[in-house]
Amino acid sequence: MKSVEICAGAGGQALGLAIAGFHHVALVENDKNACETLRYNRPEWNVLEQNLEDFKGEPYKGVELLAGGVPCQPFSNAGLQLGSEDERDLIPEALRLVAEIKPKAVMLENVKGLLDKKFEDYRQYILWQLEQLGYIGEWRLINSSDYGVPQTRPRSILIVMKPEIFKHFQWPENVGDQSSTVGETLVDLMGANGWKQAKEWAVKANGIAPTIVGGSKKHGGADLGPTGAKKRWVVLGVDGKGIANEAPDQDFEGMPRLTNNMVARIQGFPDSWRFAGKKTPAYRQIGNAFPPPVAQALGVQIKNAILKAEQLKKSKRKVLFKHDQQTKTFRVRVGT
Repeated sequence: MKSVEICAGAGGQALGLAIAGFHHVALVENDKNACETLRYNRPEWNVLEQNLEDFKGEPYKGVELLAGGVPCQPFSNAGLQLGSEDERDLIPEALRLVAEIKPKAVMLENVKGLLDKKFEDYRQYILWQLEQLGYIGEWRLINSSDYGVPQTRPRSILIVMKPEIFKHFQWPENVGDQSSTVGETLVDLMGANGWKQAKEWAVKANGIAPTIVGGSKKHGGADLGPTGAKKRWVVLGVDGKGIANEAPDQDFEGMPRLTNNMVARIQGFPDSWRFAGKKTPAYRQIGNAFPPPVAQALGVQIKNAILKAEQLKKSKRKVLFKHDQQTKTFRVRVGT
């Protein structure tokens, strides 16, 4: 199944969808470092380094899926929540591409804030616009920890499909309490330089992480988020005021900081995934990513719905043979 990925970032969503069985025919991203990340990790992907406003969807008409994580800053509780009045709101561009590409399904991911009551009219407007284009679907709030990611990370997900496909769609079932703790997830990385207290630290870091916050180019640096988030990290034995260059050394004393590799693992990236750029640009890519395991779980369900609809369509056009006793021949008709 073919897909187009917009606002691809460092590839968290694209990776998860690829594992689910989607072949990306185009990935659109305007950040140079993120594009380098995508090209380095998946040189076979067609990465288009350009603004979404300049991307034309007609060459990709008819792909199975249009997916992306449009900028979250217009809806984030950490910002001004200007919504559609924010110049960074790219949902109108996503709607334009739906009209140009006419995919079988669409998945857009954003922050929890998009589901706030103040954006209810905007959400209904988006659904109405998509309905005019022949799609039905719904918004839903999901927690990444329900899909094996060791952090809360609530996200708003919009999934719409052609009506004959959406009736077969089911949201993925969560895995309950199967997510590892921060300590279980990072103990080997914390002990990579021989830190004597790594195992003791891991036992105390016995909860899942708060939401990783990547910040934006205008605001936020390489740290683990606002004051409230930093306090929750302290409970887990982590200093969230910055990002370390490497794991604690053998005789380290005090509260360790996470490295980018540690943050990436908490986000659900495989250890083999490399991020381009210096520490802060790399951290922003990681912190703003959609966890690959969540994208995979959603992608599998989207793919299954499309397959079921296609199988049903084929069965309705099944060729039936009827034997004519008089002429000793078979007559063919199409039907159920």
